Amino acid sequence: MKEPRRIHAIEVGPTLLDIMLGDITRLDVHAIVNAANRSLLGGGGVDGAIHRAAGPDLLTECRALGGCETGEAKITAGYRLPARHVIHAVGPVWSGGERNEDQLLAACYRNAIALAAHHSLASLAFPAISTGVYAFPPERASRIATGTVISEISARKDAPERIIFCCFSEASAHLHRDALIDFGVG
Repeated sequence: MKEPRRIHAIEVGPTLLDIMLGDITRLDVHAIVNAANRSLLGGGGVDGAIHRAAGPDLLTECRALGGCETGEAKITAGYRLPARHVIHAVGPVWSGGERNEDQLLAACYRNAIALAAHHSLASLAFPAISTGVYAFPPERASRIATGTVISEISARKDAPERIIFCCFSEASAHLHRDALIDFGVG
């Protein structure tokens, strides 16, 4: 896939929110978020792409972390990625909305932002967590992602200066843009 390109951008307080279309592994930011599985040992989709691009040292570091619970996040180095760090957030598998999927997805975004703030990371890029093989409905996920990020950056003094929603498809990018507009910030 080509270099990521900007679809939409808006400032929310001191934070620039960007929606980009492209490959998250090509972004030169302080951290990218990995839509990880609970083992943190790689998988398909964005998880596999991040592990392949980062190289074998990422897997070695992830093995030492002992996995991660759904809704939680852990940080590693970025190794061969342009990003300096990877924040591994474990999203929920969609089960019809009856197993706290919305709250667990929102927790992924909150915990990733908290880790970025704790490590003084100025830029952070998210994929559309759980919308691939985990089958979370994309429109619902984009609203949770954008709403949670807006809420977090509005409440925190230490929020990253730039947050990117890096979408792999045009459809996902447009859902994120529409959600920002619906929240009155787009």
